[in-house]
Amino acid sequence: MSYSGRSIFFYWIILFLSILQASASESAYCTEEIPVLAHVTINGDSVISVPLGKTDKHLFFSNSLIINHRNNNITFELQGDDAFEYQYFLKGFDKVWTLWNRKNFKEYTNLPAGHYTFQARFRANGKTETEIRAFTFRVLPIWYFSGIAIVFYLILVSLIVWALYDQLNLRFARKQYMLEQIINKRTEDLIIEKEKTEALLANVLPKTTADEIIAKGKATKIKYNFVTVLFSDIQGFTKIAEEMNPEILIDELDKFFFHFDSVVEKYGIEKIKTIGDAYMCAGGIPEKNRTNPVEVILAALEMRTYMNKLKKTSELEGMKYWDIRIGIHTGTVVAGVVGQKKLSYDIWGDTVNTASRMESSGEAGKINISGTTYEFVKDFFDCEYRGKMPVKYKGELEMYFVNGIIPELCDENGAPSRKFIIKMQMIKLQDIEEMITKMFDDEASPNLYFHNSALVKNISNHVELLSTAEKLPEEEYINLKLASIFLFTGYISDYEKPMEASLRLVEEILPKYAFNRGNIESATKIIRNSYAGHQESLSDNILHDARYDYLGRVDYMKLTDKLLRERTEYGKHNDRKTWIEMQKKLLTDHEFITNTARLLRSVPVNDQIAGLLENIE
Repeated sequence: MSYSGRSIFFYWIILFLSILQASASESAYCTEEIPVLAHVTINGDSVISVPLGKTDKHLFFSNSLIINHRNNNITFELQGDDAFEYQYFLKGFDKVWTLWNRKNFKEYTNLPAGHYTFQARFRANGKTETEIRAFTFRVLPIWYFSGIAIVFYLILVSLIVWALYDQLNLRFARKQYMLEQIINKRTEDLIIEKEKTEALLANVLPKTTADEIIAKGKATKIKYNFVTVLFSDIQGFTKIAEEMNPEILIDELDKFFFHFDSVVEKYGIEKIKTIGDAYMCAGGIPEKNRTNPVEVILAALEMRTYMNKLKKTSELEGMKYWDIRIGIHTGTVVAGVVGQKKLSYDIWGDTVNTASRMESSGEAGKINISGTTYEFVKDFFDCEYRGKMPVKYKGELEMYFVNGIIPELCDENGAPSRKFIIKMQMIKLQDIEEMITKMFDDEASPNLYFHNSALVKNISNHVELLSTAEKLPEEEYINLKLASIFLFTGYISDYEKPMEASLRLVEEILPKYAFNRGNIESATKIIRNSYAGHQESLSDNILHDARYDYLGRVDYMKLTDKLLRERTEYGKHNDRKTWIEMQKKLLTDHEFITNTARLLRSVPVNDQIAGLLENIE
């Protein structure tokens, strides 16, 4: 037999033996019953029969068994001969398969909640392992561990956390509110105490000085060149004090001085101090003004009138009366605060000494003034010349007794008439103009090249000139002058709405200078008409001509360039060529209304227009 023939022979022998072995195995399984899962016992008494039948060894039940958490003791029983060995594995509980054994059941106790798959496999005589059909089941958790319960717990916890957070926020808000209330109360108390302190300081010191002390802790001494000092003294006070009960004496003095305080406050005079029966005040401090000699004498006249009334009453009642001497002098003083703890506002200088000498050199029931003061008030008051009187340490000084207001300036009761008030307002106009000019110089923006203090002075002067030439009545002139002074003050604080800002300043400042409501309303109306371009009266015409006076002046080109530069920097204009055209139209259309303004025009319209055209070229 050849080599290839032998190989074929052995191949068939091996194939035959293999078929025999397979037949033997098949016959062995045929002679024995194949194990299957037969019963599932729950808690030892509930038995579930599993249907028998030939199925794929990896087949799972389509519907898993679901059992309660109390039925978590479960036994799996297989049906089969004792000739098989078994191995078990509970997926979801066991870590590894059990060892091979001959028990055809497997028990699990106290299974926790979860999903499980029971798997088993068997073998006969150590032969090939075979896996039986798997069994899936689920043990439900205790209700309070269920998914719904967990969701409920989460919601509950969230609500509790939110409630706690809300409670904490509420507590915090309450505490914050309580703290705010405490802070507000303390702030209110501090404000009240601050106001009390400021009011007390204002009663002891001038407001500007009190403000300076609050801000800086000290006040600087200031020299005033035009101040009128008043001294008053009770005639024979020493003798009266010896005979009168001290308490009654103090009450009487307090009554006198209380009235004097109201009088000096009425006329804007600063009370300096009282020394025993002496009362000292001064006009022209801390706010400088030109009318202080007149105002101090008006106050002195009221003081004397008050004491004369008391004198008459005392004589009728058969009581001793108090008579007063008053001395007044005008000059230079230095004012300031002395002391570190008990502050005192005082004035020093020869003027103070001279005023004191005027009082001591006077007579009971008389107002004695110096020759210097007389020169400032002679147009207002009827004064009696006393001649040159000897004064201690001063030599001889001219003195006058003030009898009252001159007849043409007083009413039937001897009080200042309307003519007197107008005469005073004419003087006050100078103070207001000086104050407004200083405001422009101190507070105005540096890029107000046109609307500045120089323009205010020019308009004011031109108004005065035109009013005189056009014979405007004095009372109307005062209101017009006020309007001209305040016309462009609004540009200091509000370039967008200058008229409104100007009117606010009129309302704020004029009452401080004793101008009445009629003056304020008249000046306001003139300002409004000027901005609106309406001319309803001679005052409107004069202010219009004074406002546009620069159009006919030789320095027109210089002024219009300043106005263009100002408006450019405030974002109102940026095209020079357009500006020239606007100015050309203004020059062409504008006409001076009053005859005086037409006569005062320095440069004709055509010459101004020619200058504009040269400028643009």
